[in-house]
Amino acid sequence: MTIPQQGKKIRVLVVDDSSFMRMAIKSILGRDPEIEVIGTAVDGIEGVEMAINLKPDIITLDVEMPRMDGIAALRLIMAKAPTRVLMVSTLTSEGASATFEALDAGAVDYIPKNVTDSVDSQAMFREELLRKVKGGIQSLFSSGGGASAGRGARVPRQPAKSKLAGARVNYVGIGTSTGGPVALQEVLSRIPVGFPHGIMVAIHMPKAFTGPFADRLNSKCSLQIREALDGDLLQPGLALIAPGGMHTRLEHQARGMVVRTAPTSDYPNYVYVPSVDLMLSSMAEATNGAMLGVILTGMGADGFKGMQCLKSKGGVTLAQDEATSTIYGMPRACAEGGVADEVLPLGQIGVEIARIAG
Repeated sequence: MTIPQQGKKIRVLVVDDSSFMRMAIKSILGRDPEIEVIGTAVDGIEGVEMAINLKPDIITLDVEMPRMDGIAALRLIMAKAPTRVLMVSTLTSEGASATFEALDAGAVDYIPKNVTDSVDSQAMFREELLRKVKGGIQSLFSSGGGASAGRGARVPRQPAKSKLAGARVNYVGIGTSTGGPVALQEVLSRIPVGFPHGIMVAIHMPKAFTGPFADRLNSKCSLQIREALDGDLLQPGLALIAPGGMHTRLEHQARGMVVRTAPTSDYPNYVYVPSVDLMLSSMAEATNGAMLGVILTGMGADGFKGMQCLKSKGGVTLAQDEATSTIYGMPRACAEGGVADEVLPLGQIGVEIARIAG
């Protein structure tokens, strides 16, 4: 897979059994001068054929379709004509489960299918579609590396001497976005049972997805992992996933570190939901810097201000490197902004968390 040359339009193939969705996606993308829709397909079989013949730069692929569903089509596309693929997913538990399966199979990201009569939901869908189509092209994802590099790969050797040795760490905060589901599974699966600190995770994900995602991680990792609830206590050996559709912050109380959730209207200045900046900043304040902040793959710069706050309080920080990031946006902001103590490949981050915070 290659990134289009500068000045050339992004060539998109749209695969969806719904004529309404095909028209909606084609119309949104067609209005952007940087994008060209080169074809539409009505099911997975036609989508695979067109992917092979047209060689698009990126594909939007529906999950539920007749004859051949999106997961089966994705696997064939990856085998026969590896291409960046964005899954178009329904906002249900079933849609979430299929989406995570697709990400494991090689999809670079997903777009929640929430086009209704609501003007706001239509605007959100349009904005996310355009953002992820353009962001997906910047991805370093490929069939032999990128975000998939950590899956089943040999764990890289640890540095001879960690820059973070002896750091004050009582909690761990992790933020991520695009490519995050696969990256988090890789990182959290490296952390053993009995890990002595609580872990808080914020990932940009819809409300319907965070619960099933936490359950999926819990089934694949040694740690106890679940979706956070307001009032939860962040305890050793537990990783909490911030719920989608709202913001999450941490506060110190007599009984320990407590999770507080809030509607997005309470924090209108935070664009991304749940906000990594808000989560990390609140943790930095509540722990007085006695924590480790980690930023994994993701689009944009959410997390930079949170890491900046943490560094100002003497905390320690890690960021994922460019070579293993699906999108080197959030980690780049931290690395180039001087707030990452170490920049490591994905396969090494979980091991390093276990070592320096264990």
